[in-house]
Amino acid sequence: MKQIIALGGGGFSMEPDNPLLDRYILDQSQKPKPKICFVPTASGDSDTYIANFYRFFDEQDCEPSHLSLFKPPAQDLEAFVLEKDIIYVGGGNTKNLLVLWREWGLDTILRKAWEQGIVLAGISAGSLCWFEDGVTDSYGEQLMPIQSLGFLKGSNCPHYDGEMDRRPAYQQMIAAGTIKGGVAADDGAALHYIGQNIHRIVSSRPNAHAYRVFFDGQIHEEELPADYLGLK
Repeated sequence: MKQIIALGGGGFSMEPDNPLLDRYILDQSQKPKPKICFVPTASGDSDTYIANFYRFFDEQDCEPSHLSLFKPPAQDLEAFVLEKDIIYVGGGNTKNLLVLWREWGLDTILRKAWEQGIVLAGISAGSLCWFEDGVTDSYGEQLMPIQSLGFLKGSNCPHYDGEMDRRPAYQQMIAAGTIKGGVAADDGAALHYIGQNIHRIVSSRPNAHAYRVFFDGQIHEEELPADYLGLK
């Protein structure tokens, strides 16, 4: 079963006191003690980011590790990746992430992991990377379109409610045809795909949502129902 969990925002890096989304990710491996590997490429392997990952996941019932392309943990990256149960990609610069992954062949390895049933997850750049295209701040302050890996069809926009310019920029790019229609997610919302279909949308905040956005002569934004993971 091919699974991708794309977080618009949230998780251990944005909500350190709210474990709902990260525990949901762990549960999807259906392993008693899943091996979860953090890939912090987009942040330039930020030491703080890596430390925050271990701070949270060391306390969970799992086996955490991380994959650095600046200090590779193994010569055989494919073998290192494919023995994991979950790959969790951090946020940062999507453009740099894609360039480095392609240079190291990690894009091909991750597709193989996905096809073998390893859960792929990520936040921000780690969400956007799985889709065909989307909106990014990788080039500086101005939001720009970017072509991504294309594991999932259509476009993606994280931080839909968390950054003021995201919503209008995403809609304008779709209307202009510079990116495809797709799905946007608020901070605290996660899109859980099985294959090419959204299996479930979950949230760590009661008011976090996802939206299908498309253009057919005019722009449309349809709110998609999200299941709040906390107590109601």
